[in-house]
Amino acid sequence: MTQKIRIAALVSGRGTNLQAIVDGCRQGLIDGEVVLTITNRAQAGAVDRCRREGIPCLYVDNRRFSSRESFDAEVASTLRQARVDLVILAGFMRLLTPVLIRAFDGRIMNIHPSLLPSFPGLHPQQQAVDHGVRFTGCTVHFVDEGVDSGPIILQAVVPVLDDDNEESLRQRILHQEHIVYPQAIQLFAQGRLKIEGRRVRILSSSG
Repeated sequence: MTQKIRIAALVSGRGTNLQAIVDGCRQGLIDGEVVLTITNRAQAGAVDRCRREGIPCLYVDNRRFSSRESFDAEVASTLRQARVDLVILAGFMRLLTPVLIRAFDGRIMNIHPSLLPSFPGLHPQQQAVDHGVRFTGCTVHFVDEGVDSGPIILQAVVPVLDDDNEESLRQRILHQEHIVYPQAIQLFAQGRLKIEGRRVRILSSSG
């Protein structure tokens, strides 16, 4: 029987990617279990999802902390206590500091709604529309100390239509996010991801 990895999610928003990952675990598409979520927004939609799914959700108010580093130190300590194997960012609206990144080096994933390295940062869908690109998409990557700059795991391509606006494009990209994020997590669970500098090699088998 395959050993399931222990997954924690950091969330700030609606939690649709979190739901896709929880569903993937329940359906056997991911050899893992979401054992904890942490949010910095008590009213986030993801909190209700966790309640419905029976997943522990911890609210950590970042305003109580004197610095980003002290907040991240608290989060890292909580994740260690939960014996987490992989941390996923699912609409977490804070930049991580080295305190947290180094504590889980090579074990934090994020998904970004563009084909990185194009359009990092905020409003990537609007950036794609404004630049008139023909294709954009989404990227699952390991988190490093830059902004959306970590080693790329998987990407999915989405065409940009002539009548697209930020919202219509966001919705079509989101559909692909719900597919590739669980796939990337499963590759991690299988031990098939190897970081080699800027690149992530996908192994044919674990090891």
